[in-house]
Amino acid sequence: MDIPPKVEMATVAGPAEYFTGRVTITGQFQRPEPSRVSGAIVRFEPGARTAWHSHPLGQTLIVTEGVGWTQIEGGPKFEFHAGEQLWCPANRRHWHGATATTAMTHVAIQESLDGSPVTWMEHVSDADYLAEPKG
Repeated sequence: MDIPPKVEMATVAGPAEYFTGRVTITGQFQRPEPSRVSGAIVRFEPGARTAWHSHPLGQTLIVTEGVGWTQIEGGPKFEFHAGEQLWCPANRRHWHGATATTAMTHVAIQESLDGSPVTWMEHVSDADYLAEPKG
């Protein structure tokens, strides 16, 4: 069993290459083989979001605070809230982040395939980000 002290959980800024707006990543982890699981706690300030990206084996998001938006390419934009869990299917191009007015924090959990948990793409346009959510 490994339980590192909370004080050892580093918080870093989300790289501008992969995020728009102010994002912090806390407690990023990668479990040792044979596990393929990695994850982190990610906080998005209002207006912040990921770039388009995909996960080779999908991703689970556990929303712990706030309100966010998400969209799979070609589909409607959805709103989600603290206490909800999202499943991003494998190899589906998508984005997620806070709403324009409310911060959001989630725990992100994904698995690696061939050593990579994510493929990053271009930034989400303001038009896509600000489109009306479906639910």
